[in-house]
Amino acid sequence: MGDAVPRPVGVTSPVRPARRARYAHTALAFLERGALEHPARVAVTDEGGSYEYGWLFERGQRIASGLLAHGVGGRPAIVCMEKGVGALAAFFGVLMTGGFYVPVDPGAPRGRASRCAARLGRPVVLTDERGLPEARRLFADLTVLTVDALGQTPVAEGELARLARGIAPSDVAYVLFTSGSTGEPKGVAVSHAAILEFVSSFVDTFGLRPDDVLGSQAPLDFDVSVKDVYGALAAGATVALLPRRLFSAPARLVAELEERGVTVLVWAVAALCLVSGLRALDGVRLPRVRLVMFSGEVMPAEHLRRWMERLPRATFVNLYGPTEVTCNCLYHVVERGRAYDGGLPLGDPLPGRRVLLLDGESPVTREGSVGEICVGGSALARGYYADPERTARSFVQNPLFAALPEMMYRTGDLARLGAGGELYFCGRVDSQVKLQGHRIELEEVDAALEAQPGVERCRCAYDAPRRRICAFFEGAADPAGLRSAVADLVPGPAVPAVIERVGSMPLTRNGKVDRAALLGGYLERVRGARKGGGDHVE
Repeated sequence: MGDAVPRPVGVTSPVRPARRARYAHTALAFLERGALEHPARVAVTDEGGSYEYGWLFERGQRIASGLLAHGVGGRPAIVCMEKGVGALAAFFGVLMTGGFYVPVDPGAPRGRASRCAARLGRPVVLTDERGLPEARRLFADLTVLTVDALGQTPVAEGELARLARGIAPSDVAYVLFTSGSTGEPKGVAVSHAAILEFVSSFVDTFGLRPDDVLGSQAPLDFDVSVKDVYGALAAGATVALLPRRLFSAPARLVAELEERGVTVLVWAVAALCLVSGLRALDGVRLPRVRLVMFSGEVMPAEHLRRWMERLPRATFVNLYGPTEVTCNCLYHVVERGRAYDGGLPLGDPLPGRRVLLLDGESPVTREGSVGEICVGGSALARGYYADPERTARSFVQNPLFAALPEMMYRTGDLARLGAGGELYFCGRVDSQVKLQGHRIELEEVDAALEAQPGVERCRCAYDAPRRRICAFFEGAADPAGLRSAVADLVPGPAVPAVIERVGSMPLTRNGKVDRAALLGGYLERVRGARKGGGDHVE
């Protein structure tokens, strides 16, 4: 299927005679189907060029064969590389050996990287020549191999065919480490079967097509990238890997979307807000973009309005779901004529998902009541890798069905039951604040402030030592006038004690607004003698 170097668009690889699919029951099914049915179609583009389905599949085979030659096939493999086709080829090569891959950002703190590696046992580490020094620094006591060298290995057809027969759908395909409340990363382990089920329903539900180009915003260690990569492969489409540096230059980013012919965006809310907040959409046409899906946080109404005005023919979809449910479980297609005075609903379950709203172990049935979102279905993650105690706390028996084992994931997210059974996100169990006897969800205070003229986006943080809520907003509103306005919408204890305008919102690595950083920055600014004035109100 071609040699081991990138090919420009329009130059095809020689095609080997067709063979029967080996990986139909695994996460490799989508790539393999593309390699057999349309090997010369472009699967991936990055800053280095364009790469065909046939080339990518064979590159994976070569990397897999190299891992086997080094005696490390079938093991957990940390892939410590910058976002690009090389990292994807490494993912697929690891899967072909019967192992699972774990993306770790090369810029990760050494302590966190070490804790992830320790949880995995003795993983092998894959990187490229550019990333070799950093990978060796992060994982000094582990075997580090380069995909550049592994990719030159002759394909071990017979051995790969034998290993393919031994991969079970329930085997782990990837582990993504998310932040734990204790500071110890949690390794969410997702199976081949879960990827197949979710991605197939994702592509069918949203009508992804072979002529689509998915503009991939998310880092590869964030589960939004699963939708980009596997969704594109399942549709026979192309995933365009957008480099991280473009998100520091929104105008250039928007130009890149047009240059790459992007038709579908599956982005974190914060990434969309970065572009619309800095007015990078002004005067720009993106006529090819037909579908915009967003997740991770509540989408501010003003930013959604700007995007929808700029893309009048595009479909916008609100997605909900944590990593532990394999990407998403709920979706709502935004209706252009609807006011959404109560905010965007989370929407309907994707096929194969059971979504419950529970108060303890009882279902929430009264309109206006709040409960915890709990999710069942066969696409749940297997649990937290090598962490049975955490797994047992979060992956539990469905209390509404005791006759047989039926696992359910307690998300820790709170939702309010609205009219017609619609769910509205209203915070986290662990970010719920209790003040003067009132239980307050910070996200509801965010929404109250975002409903005010001149507030484009708001995020609140709780200053625990001083027992007060601090609100930080982007926009031109007068901070002095916001307190009285929001007092009409939330209980007295929920009215922020501090309201401050900020130029931009700091983000976590996963692209969500970093509330702790907002609060820390504010406390740093007011530490010591205050000199008066400023864009804050206390």
